[in-house]
Amino acid sequence: MNGDPPPLDVRGVRTFLERQHVPVAGPLTSELVSGGKSNLTYVVTDGTHRWVVRRPPHSGLTPSAHDVAREWRVAQALQFSAVPVPPAVALCEDTDVIGAPFAVTAFIPGEVVRTRAQLHVYTSAELESCVTELVRVLADLHSVDVHEVGLQGLGRPDGFLQRQVRLWWRQWTEVKNQDHADATRLHSRLVTALPPSSTQIGVVHGDYRIDNTLLDSADISKVLAVVDWELATVGDVLTDIALMCVYRQPQLDPILGLDAAWASDRLPDGDAIAEAYARRRGVDLDHWPFYLALANFKLAVIAQGISYRARQGAAADPSSARAEQAVPALLAAGLRALGPV
Repeated sequence: MNGDPPPLDVRGVRTFLERQHVPVAGPLTSELVSGGKSNLTYVVTDGTHRWVVRRPPHSGLTPSAHDVAREWRVAQALQFSAVPVPPAVALCEDTDVIGAPFAVTAFIPGEVVRTRAQLHVYTSAELESCVTELVRVLADLHSVDVHEVGLQGLGRPDGFLQRQVRLWWRQWTEVKNQDHADATRLHSRLVTALPPSSTQIGVVHGDYRIDNTLLDSADISKVLAVVDWELATVGDVLTDIALMCVYRQPQLDPILGLDAAWASDRLPDGDAIAEAYARRRGVDLDHWPFYLALANFKLAVIAQGISYRARQGAAADPSSARAEQAVPALLAAGLRALGPV
């Protein structure tokens, strides 16, 4: 396909690994396993060992969104925590090596469950156990002592929610196709409903759902690793669990452009997930309507942005323009979460 990224510079990767005293048995070969506008993911092997190399996309670079150093820092910090992450191998920030920074981790032979068809082989009990485990892992992430693992400089927790509301409103004004009364109304109500402060601060994954984990194909209730940390920060962790719950809505399908596994009606709904999370951490979900409303607004803006980029010709798949079909329902869900005025 013409839209495929160029091959990975495996010679440069090998030279770097050898300089880092990583044993390499021979010439490297690579296979692209995840492309698009996110960081590119390659499986690299010398015939004996396997690694995963992550590098930014070749176009549409926005440093904050494609920061492999950030991903690396989080993975390295969590190596010995209760959160399963791929073992960190090396980080290269010298763009002269392969033309971009890149991070190397060990290869984890797990399964990525993206589509509903992949769920057919599992029983309802197995799927419920899987979601229970996903919730446990997220709760364990949010319980990590940020200072103990050295991630205190990853984000700015003070004023986190206020900045989130401003950020997503600004994004909306940049990508909207037309004025939408519900978007204006929802933003206004979010400003009014802002909690006085964030009391639950920790490491936020930023995009947590089933397909951003590697699962044990022999036992789907085991999470082998959490991946895709490019949006990670330190902030209000309730934004993470709220987005995990909001992703469970049918509107995820047009956003991802597939029959999303995480939108399957065979999985526990958002309310059940939120309750399980609160029990696991032993916390109250204070101001929960606000968090749900914010998550719905964020997802609506993401959907609108996908369509916007498709209309600008910046999407590999023209069908991405259909993502904005999810926007009205998401804005309405956000308003419903906040209740009557």
